[in-house]
Amino acid sequence: MSHKSLVNEMHQVQLAIELIELGARLQVLETETEISRAKLIKLYKEVRGMSPPKGMLPFSADWFITWLPNVHSSLFYNIYLRMREDQGCERMEAFVRAFRLYQEQVQLDSAETVLGLTRAWTLIRFFESDLLQLSRCTRCAGHFVAHAHSPMHDYVCGICQPPSRAGKTRKSKPRIASAATTPLRHQA
Repeated sequence: MSHKSLVNEMHQVQLAIELIELGARLQVLETETEISRAKLIKLYKEVRGMSPPKGMLPFSADWFITWLPNVHSSLFYNIYLRMREDQGCERMEAFVRAFRLYQEQVQLDSAETVLGLTRAWTLIRFFESDLLQLSRCTRCAGHFVAHAHSPMHDYVCGICQPPSRAGKTRKSKPRIASAATTPLRHQA
């Protein structure tokens, strides 16, 4: 094995470990690494102490448009874009960093994390597949996740115009709206 291929394999294993620690499902690992399924299952068991969960990945873009998931998805995706554009990070490095920063922001605000790693990864894939876009709110100027090709003029985000039942669940934390808009408003 050449030095270059050994370094690549080590990088792939490190990426897989990071993703597993953050909650990645096996399908995410298979798609984003060059490691065999058998090795990924073994690695998953070593890192998490259990077999990887089974089941289908999320497949609907509509989840990202609902009120609270939209706030969290928009926060995460804007961080991801900053990592790619401003920091020059490669796709998966930007993804991991953005997800960690998203988690830190939510924890700082004592809010509940709504966006798991698998949904965050699916969000990126939906943008790459042109199923979602960012729309600029005409009130706060933040950029929010919206269905691709939807009209962008007169767009008002769910923070500026929340639905009537927004935030009225038993688990809701009132400070999440301020955490979600802060990084978004800085975008041009």
